[in-house]
Amino acid sequence: MRSRRALLYMPGDNWKMITKSITLGVDSICMDMEDGAAVNKKAEARATIAKALRELDFGTSEKLARINSVGSGWEREDIDAVLPYRPDGIVIPKVESYEHVEWAGKIIESAELKYGWQVNSIRILIGIETARGILNLKEIISHPRLDAVIFGGEDFAASIGATRTKDAMELLYARQAVIIACAAHDIQPLDIVTIDYKDIEALRAESEFGARLGFLGKQIIHPAQVEPVQTAFTPGADAIAYARRIVETFEASQKEGRGAYSLDGKMIDMPLLRNAQKVLARAKAAGKI
Repeated sequence: MRSRRALLYMPGDNWKMITKSITLGVDSICMDMEDGAAVNKKAEARATIAKALRELDFGTSEKLARINSVGSGWEREDIDAVLPYRPDGIVIPKVESYEHVEWAGKIIESAELKYGWQVNSIRILIGIETARGILNLKEIISHPRLDAVIFGGEDFAASIGATRTKDAMELLYARQAVIIACAAHDIQPLDIVTIDYKDIEALRAESEFGARLGFLGKQIIHPAQVEPVQTAFTPGADAIAYARRIVETFEASQKEGRGAYSLDGKMIDMPLLRNAQKVLARAKAAGKI
């Protein structure tokens, strides 16, 4: 699992946009056969994504392919078209049951065995985008191949009849449900898309709020969104320095035989130590320390 994912969607049938995406330094590039490809462009998207996986150097960017939802009638052709070219992961949208993940898991494992790849080397990321998906999270999240859960705010709002607002309070319960389920299974939760890609300040605010909630990344739909999202989900210098102080002073306190102690007027105990250690781990993974 990556310490942070700024996940950029690219229409699977658009070669120009895909080739542009590999120059952006984004964490993950998700080439899309679902919503990003019109019905009459599905076959073209499959062929274009296969060509990209075969020919392009994605550098340090993770290369993902999003298939159509299980039950759509397109999902088998989608996954069969891209698997031979070994994407880093398959994204399954609108997952509502454990069986949806297991269906893909069996196909992926067969490909890994067929081509002599390490088993479990191709990850699965899923979209939770409906009321049924939220209700069934407890079972879905237990699948051993899962690497991340992507919360789809727009589709979820539609599924419950909510009106989308700028502060996204209508999504708060579901967002927290995803975070809690992921934390319990050490799986990465990824937050909603900021649809107005021109409003960078709104994007920053939404990203920072998502990071405070506990998300470890966010979906993006435009190159201008890459830097603000990566910044929001990477510990800053002040956070790193404070986390270091907690770790160092906690160790000193333990040597002196003390349990909880005061630092800058705040009581420090084991939960705060664990949080500080997570901050430092994310900073290290991001190359900040």
